[in-house]
Parts: sequence; structure tokens; C-alpha cells
Amino acid sequence: MENITTSEFKIIEEPKKQLSMNPKKFAMWLFIASVLMLFAAFTSAYIVRRAEGNWLYFELPDLFYYSTVIILLSSVTMQWAFFAARKDNLEMVKVGVGVTALLGVAFVIVQFLGWGQMADQGVYLVGNPSGSFVILLTLVHGVHLLSAIIFVLIVLNASFKLKIHSKSMSQIEMCTTYWHFLGGLWLYLFVFLLLNR
Repeated sequence: MENITTSEFKIIEEPKKQLSMNPKKFAMWLFIASVLMLFAAFTSAYIVRRAEGNWLYFELPDLFYYSTVIILLSSVTMQWAFFAARKDNLEMVKVGVGVTALLGVAFVIVQFLGWGQMADQGVYLVGNPSGSFVILLTLVHGVHLLSAIIFVLIVLNASFKLKIHSKSMSQIEMCTTYWHFLGGLWLYLFVFLLLNR
């Protein structure tokens, strides 16, 4: 029998496991990052322009307070639907997602009515930059929220087709994340506008 020395053995390292993420989730996170940068640019421009003077000070519409409550409630119902999906409570998923969609639509309507309150104060998109910034910020946020409402409706449709359950959480997880992000973004914008009128 031949003597085998340890130098003849090669040590082979196990390949390290690659970190992976669902490509759709990765795309969503990239999109969220780009939206964050967009609103960071808007709010920075707001601060710089306000410092230049010729700035009209006005009260934010009372309806913006109501829309804030609506968006917070919608985050609760969306999270409730997510938890229901984890527990395979499919009826509650439908209810939670459906109520979230309705609250989302209510938020957009109340924001639109808030612009009417601004018009009653003589504040329009065209005119003093202070009003232009407020309308632009809320309008761009509203457009993103409309995209989220479409996403919620897609999830609602999937829930009626029984495609949302504990073994298939990716779609509702992404929708919940995006919805909470837009709710958090609105809270940031609302507090920013309250503090920087």
C-alpha cells in the first residue's frame, strides 16, 4: 500500500452562497430609492427658493390633516391584509386590500379638494413659488399614490383568484412595502410643509 501524504490532498472551499433577491423586489427598491431622491431634490429646492425671498406665507388646507389620517388608516388596513395572508385568512385579505384601495382613492380626492381650499386663499400652481411648490409636491406624491392604488387593485384581483396566501406572499409583500413607503413619504412631506411655511 502506498503512503499518501497530506500534501497530496487539495483543500477545496465550499462556494459561498450568493445573496439573492427577487428581481421584482430589487426593481421596486430601486424605484423607491429614485422616488426618495426626487423628493429630496424637491424639498431642497423648496428650502433654497424660500431663502431667496418673495415667499407667500399661507395656511395649509385643513383637508391635508384629514388626508394624513386617511393615509395612516390605509397603512393599518394594508398591514392587516398582509398579516391575514400569512395566516391564510383569505376573506380578510380581500377586505383589508379592498378597504386600502378605497382609502387610497379617498386620500387622492381629499388632496384634490385641499387644492381647492388653497385656491380659496388665492394660492395656485402658477403664481408665487410657495404655492407652486406645495401643489407640485402634493401632485407628484398623488401620482405615485395612484400607481400604488393600481398595484393594490392588482393584488385585490389576485386575492379573488386565491393567488395571495401564505405560500405566495411576494406580491402582497411588495405592495405593502410600497404602500407604507408612500404613507411615510406623505408624513414627511406634511411635517416638512408644516415646519417650512
